[in-house]
Amino acid sequence: MADERIARLARQIGEDVRKERHLLFTDDEVLELRRQGATELYTICADFAASVNRLLTPPVLEMTPSDFAPEIFRNRGPNLIQLNAHGRIVQIAFESTSARFSTDKLLIPYILEGEVRAFNQEMLERIQVRSQALFYCVEDSRKAWRYHEWASGRSGLFSQEHLVSLMERIV
Repeated sequence: MADERIARLARQIGEDVRKERHLLFTDDEVLELRRQGATELYTICADFAASVNRLLTPPVLEMTPSDFAPEIFRNRGPNLIQLNAHGRIVQIAFESTSARFSTDKLLIPYILEGEVRAFNQEMLERIQVRSQALFYCVEDSRKAWRYHEWASGRSGLFSQEHLVSLMERIV
């Protein structure tokens, strides 16, 4: 009985240590993780735009900025990525958290936070812009962009598939 309790306690301690490993990162390491996160987000969007444009003649899905390098990432202030298909827009704004890591809005530690907005002209006229929260989460050795819809409670990984879903709603 005592051995089982000790084993359970050891697993719990190990789990807690893994969950708190992110607290050991230096400022420079967190900045590098943020740049990686910004690059990953840009790559998701660029791959999506390229996939859509490959099937269109001429290509009409524009992406801003047209290219990205980790050095372009702004650690202080907002960063913006926009996909535009003749006024049907998916706009992503994100920035660094004020602390190295945060769990204020999501239980998973995150280092970048922002918002995804999807709209077209008709939606703008009705003041009906779809919006989702966006977080770059760092948990154990996993890093991923996650979205969260506050109204419905839905959340998941931000991916090309999610961009397809957003764009389908505004086309």
